[in-house]
Amino acid sequence: MMKYTQAKMGRIFILRLHDNDHLPDVIEEFALKERVSSALCFLVGGVKDKGRVVVGPKNGEVLPVEPMVRFLSGVHEICGVGTIFLNEEKKPKLHMHASFGRDKETLTGCLRMGMDIWRIGEAIILELTETTAKRVIDKETSFEFLEV
Repeated sequence: MMKYTQAKMGRIFILRLHDNDHLPDVIEEFALKERVSSALCFLVGGVKDKGRVVVGPKNGEVLPVEPMVRFLSGVHEICGVGTIFLNEEKKPKLHMHASFGRDKETLTGCLRMGMDIWRIGEAIILELTETTAKRVIDKETSFEFLEV
């Protein structure tokens, strides 16, 4: 059953990311520095060759979950949306899914395994305040689920 909570809009941050900035680290480090504990994050720009994208579990019925990973070959455009919430260690954790495009090919998945910005990245972070939402590790799947 769906659970929910409310939040209010806080600060709005506009980030210019630079060549070789590593995702998701650069956004999580920014959130830690600025004490952003809850937020919505949008990202556009380019990412370098060799980025790793999680494109699903190999089998959705088998535990532990074994992720399917694809490597980006060549520079790709990126357009992503995600959320930032504190994990059990009280550190901001970005959960972002994005589409990666090159020529006529598109790949969509989670960027949690990491990739580097190519030349330019632009992120908008919309802080959410007055919420108790946080990420908690689910013992069965090892995922950091959002607890509201």
